[in-house]
Amino acid sequence: MASSSPSSSPTPQILLTGATRAWTGLRADFVHIPRGRVQVPGGDMHSLGMHFGPPVHADCECGGERMRRVQKPGDIDVVPAGVGGTWEDDADCHILRLGLQPALVEQVAQDLGLPAARAQLVPRLQLRDTRIEAIGWAIKADLEAEVPSDPLYIDLLANALAVRLIETAGGHALAPQGRTAPKMPARQLRRLTDFIECHLGHPLHLADLAQVAGLSATRLKTLFRNSTGMPVHQYVICRRVEHARALLATTAMPASEVAAAAGFAHQSHMASTMRRLLGRTPGDIARQSREIGPNLP
Repeated sequence: MASSSPSSSPTPQILLTGATRAWTGLRADFVHIPRGRVQVPGGDMHSLGMHFGPPVHADCECGGERMRRVQKPGDIDVVPAGVGGTWEDDADCHILRLGLQPALVEQVAQDLGLPAARAQLVPRLQLRDTRIEAIGWAIKADLEAEVPSDPLYIDLLANALAVRLIETAGGHALAPQGRTAPKMPARQLRRLTDFIECHLGHPLHLADLAQVAGLSATRLKTLFRNSTGMPVHQYVICRRVEHARALLATTAMPASEVAAAAGFAHQSHMASTMRRLLGRTPGDIARQSREIGPNLP
């Protein structure tokens, strides 16, 4: 489960990558790795490798730990920044390789009120964790999508991944705070939703929203869901759809311009999102508006 290798080692073939996308703090590649032995030097990011496809026999050494195992779908290796190792597989395999900035993990630990030591990861081989696996599947789905998700969604996945790594390093889930779910004060929530409304046509990042709200990114994620009943990225998508619907129904703007004004990647992206959430296409909305318009008093 490697990110680089010497010339004598098998050369991973990158099948999908997030390198060209506007992601911060997270790196992702889906790779095909030929059978053989790969030596990996320590990198500047925490690394996770999640196995996809048929099982293979693997011999792994990392951070002084060695494991011979049958590597199965969903098995995860966690390698802290600066730690190298070797992986030898007896057959070709497919790996989702994730890189997470140590600064992000440190910031999340601080946001959670944890000591700095809780952000220190250790090598973990053949980790099984349903939450990390679900995050991995979500990131892979985004790599496969013709239209990438909003950067805000990836920011949230990276934050959730950092939280879960801290939890697994400590051996237990973080306890919820209090008996009732804390919410964002109405004034603070209004300031944030007003900001979102005014910036729907631009990429939104979790760090920017946290700054507007005066909260840590981790705290914002929790309070926003508690206050609105939905994750912040879903709220943004719904507002973009509604903004696009209003423009289509009340203006003569071309659909391509509406898509840009509402923050969609392009017209097809807008159409597929509106069809999924509203069950209607932009053309349906525009036609209905034209039909109703002449009959209005």
